[in-house]
Amino acid sequence: MKQNFTVRQGALDGVEAFLSVAQHRSFRRAATELAVTPSAISQAVRALEARLGAVLFIRTTRSVGLTEAGERFLARARPAFEELVAASGAARELGQKPAGLLRLTVPRSVVPILLEPLIASFCKAYPEIEVELAASEELLDLAAGGFDAGIRMGQFINPDMVAVRLTKPFPFAIVGSPDYLARRGRPKRPDDLRDHACLRLRRSNGGLAPWSLNDNGRSIDLAVSGSFIGHDFPTLVGAAIEGVGLAQVPAPLVTGAVREKKLVRVLESFATTTPGVFLYYPGHRQIMPKLRAFIDHVKSQPGAVR
Repeated sequence: MKQNFTVRQGALDGVEAFLSVAQHRSFRRAATELAVTPSAISQAVRALEARLGAVLFIRTTRSVGLTEAGERFLARARPAFEELVAASGAARELGQKPAGLLRLTVPRSVVPILLEPLIASFCKAYPEIEVELAASEELLDLAAGGFDAGIRMGQFINPDMVAVRLTKPFPFAIVGSPDYLARRGRPKRPDDLRDHACLRLRRSNGGLAPWSLNDNGRSIDLAVSGSFIGHDFPTLVGAAIEGVGLAQVPAPLVTGAVREKKLVRVLESFATTTPGVFLYYPGHRQIMPKLRAFIDHVKSQPGAVR
C-alpha cells in the first residue's frame, strides 16, 4: 500500500542551531560559530522544541546540558545532518566542474562509426567523468530513463529538445552483396524492388519501416517484402553482406564494406537524405558541466560539424 509522505515546511529549521549548541554546550559560542545573535539561536531552539513537543536542553545560568530527549535527538540528527551537508557538497561539486556519470542513449549503429573514437578521447580528457552508453533503437524518454542526453538521427528528435549536430546530412544507401546481385540482378527502378528480397527493419513501436526513396524530388515510401527482419541497422548490414538480400541503411554505416567490395550500392539516384545525427537534450533545464564538457569536446574534434 502506498503511504502518504510529506515534508513539513521548515522541518529542518533549528536543527543546525541545536547541533551547534549541543556541541559547544553554549548558546553564545553556537551564536558565534553560526554568525548570528544568541537571541536568534535561543529562538531557533525554542521553536524546534515546540515542534518536537519535547525540551532538548537543561539550561542554568552557568551551564547547558542535554535532556534525555535531547540526547536521543542528537544521536539521530547529527549523522543525518552531516549526510545532508555532504550531499549538498557533492551536488554543488557536480554543478561546478565536469565530474560524475554521463549517461547517453544511442542507437547501435552510431557506436562504431561515430562514438568509439570520440568516447575514447573524451575519457582521456575528462578522467573524473564516467560515460555510460545505453545502445538501443528505442526512442527512450531521457528524464524517465535517467539519461543526460541522447543521440539520434534528426528526423526522430522531438522539437522541444535542444539538438547539437554531430554529422552532416547523409543519404540512405540501398546495398547488396556482389553474390546476391549476380544471382538476382541489379534493380534499375524502384518498381524493380518488388522482385527482390528486401531486408526489413522492425521499429521500436512494433511496425515495419517502409523503404523511402526520392524520385525526381517526389518522396516514395515502399512497403517492401523479404524473408529477413532485423531490429537495427548493423544487423541488416551483416545480413546483406552474407547475401540474404538488399538493405536500406545509413550510407556512413556501409562506407567500409562498399570500399572493400563486400557490398555494392544500387539505385543511388533514388536515395533519400537524412538530416544527419544529432546529440539532443531537454532544453528546459540547466546543462550540467559534464554534459557541457561532452558537447564542447564533440565540437573541438577534427572534422567536427560547426
